[in-house]
Amino acid sequence: MINFDIVHQERYSRMELLLRTFFGWLYIAIPHFFLLFFIMIASLVLWFLAWWVVLFTGRYPKGFFDFQVNVLRWSARVEARFLHLLDGYPAFGLNETDTGLIFDIPYPERLSRGHLLLRTFFGLFYCLIPHGFVLFFRAIATAVIIFFAWWVVLFTGQYPVNLHEFVVGTSRWNYRVSVYMMFMSDSYPPFHGRKS
Repeated sequence: MINFDIVHQERYSRMELLLRTFFGWLYIAIPHFFLLFFIMIASLVLWFLAWWVVLFTGRYPKGFFDFQVNVLRWSARVEARFLHLLDGYPAFGLNETDTGLIFDIPYPERLSRGHLLLRTFFGLFYCLIPHGFVLFFRAIATAVIIFFAWWVVLFTGQYPVNLHEFVVGTSRWNYRVSVYMMFMSDSYPPFHGRKS
């Protein structure tokens, strides 16, 4: 469905960890979220238009699809910093890349109109509620892990590999559900955060 991964670094910067923790809202969140706010409005408009195109043609417009992937990728770059999974400053822009972040969604040549309607009218019940319920508890566990890992990175400069993969897995799971509910894939998201 999606290829999502965040590279585990050999060493993490303690200074960047402290800067992000105490001032990240100022130098990362405000500029990125300001731009992403307007881009998300465009994303919602394209999502609405794409719904109609898929309904009548069975295809997601390639330009719309690429735009949505780039919006999700930009969000993932910023999220990776706030979860302390990557050092460095996230790049601005829809077409930017990040050496530490892998985020690719294969373009579907055809999409099922039946799946589209099923998600539209019943997606809340068969996708969002069950995944949301499990992800709620996983998010609590992830928050505890991030807190613990923060101290480990502060004192050792290393992020434990298993903890890193768990936090990445939570993000991966969230993005899989988002991609499915954005009608960008007909593949139902699995109930785990492991790589497919």
